[in-house]
Amino acid sequence: MKKINKNNFKKTLSKFATGITVVAINNKSTLYGKTINSFSSLSLSPPLVLFSLDVKSSKLNIFKKIKLISINVLSKKQKFISDNFAKNNPNWKEIEYSLLKNGNPVIKNCVCNLDCIIIEKIKKGDHIIFICKVMRVINSENLKPLIYFDSKYY
Repeated sequence: MKKINKNNFKKTLSKFATGITVVAINNKSTLYGKTINSFSSLSLSPPLVLFSLDVKSSKLNIFKKIKLISINVLSKKQKFISDNFAKNNPNWKEIEYSLLKNGNPVIKNCVCNLDCIIIEKIKKGDHIIFICKVMRVINSENLKPLIYFDSKYY
């Protein structure tokens, strides 16, 4: 085994296949979204999920102030959406979405979408962990997920 450093730790974790999500909010009639692969289920009862954002994330302060959020699990054909929301200034113009009653955007043609309330934020290391209670879901039965493994999309 190698002694751990930032580079080999990052490379090692790239060997864990993850799905890709876009967390999205509507803050004062402005839509924000961030590509996230640090998403996980946390509890079935109550229904809880979590994701994390780097403390250097360009929109962290906005996400820290918000309570309501949508989490959109991308389908295999949505790599362009993942790339778009990984940028510092993503563009919503080419994204097909609808708005929930609470104003949050849900991206169309995703594997699933979750309507959530952020119930806790925890700073650990260089990330903020957001714990969310899931209020509603939308599921697609026929779409395959976008997978990220070894720093490549599948």
